[in-house]
Amino acid sequence: MSSAASSPSRITLLADDGAELRVADHGAVGARTVVLLPGFRAPASSWRFQVPALVDAGFRVLAVDLRGHGDASPNPPGTTMTRRAADVETVLEAYGLEEVDLVGGSMGGNTIWAYLDAHGAGRVRRVVTVDQPPRMLNGPDWAHGYYGYDESNRDTFFAGEVPPTGHGTPLWRRPRRVARMLRAMGRTPGGGSGLGRGDLDVLGDHARADWRPVIARDLVPALFLAGAESELWPSSHAAASAALAAGARAAVVDGAGHATNMEQPRAVNRALLDWLG
Repeated sequence: MSSAASSPSRITLLADDGAELRVADHGAVGARTVVLLPGFRAPASSWRFQVPALVDAGFRVLAVDLRGHGDASPNPPGTTMTRRAADVETVLEAYGLEEVDLVGGSMGGNTIWAYLDAHGAGRVRRVVTVDQPPRMLNGPDWAHGYYGYDESNRDTFFAGEVPPTGHGTPLWRRPRRVARMLRAMGRTPGGGSGLGRGDLDVLGDHARADWRPVIARDLVPALFLAGAESELWPSSHAAASAALAAGARAAVVDGAGHATNMEQPRAVNRALLDWLG
């Protein structure tokens, strides 16, 4: 691991409402910048296997804890995806970034679409989403959402938790991948303290959103990665999402569940470096 990747500078930024956001800054100032956004409640360290590969390839990497992640401020009641998008803009503005690449895992992926919808693509060069469909709600025109989630339970399914689905490879059958997740997350997958009101509010907003129209605007080139063994949704979501825009591509990562970048880091790193160039 390069010294720049292992010893980042860490700063705290204040959002316009006073919330604290945390940024770990790896690599050389002035290099092309990749911003990494983790999934729901995951810390920025969940990208620990991607940071060295990106820095060694010449990128500057900002691994961000938005509110509700890591040791950033918690999600207050009423938190929305639009609020998360505003926090991303706070980070990009603070660093004066243009032509940035955005990479998001799970909810971090749809935070990118929320950002592009609210703030445009003026600062963004390319994007990558990791195992996150743009629509979680299943319906007649979309069969690639969260298993068991449809109009019949639209407003109740995520009311108190992230429901188990019974899909994917059980944890006991993937011990090496679980070990990687533990190293990256610093806790048991799915563990941690209970969900607060703000966590549930943003989870519900995330679950009900449909970002397909934003993708269809083809604002920036986009790569959709899916875990072949995702516990949350069929991997077909990647190809279905990429079909919405001429500048989009899709790939499925074999041997990976929803924590795709942690379970199969080498494959994800290859895909990132190929796409980001």
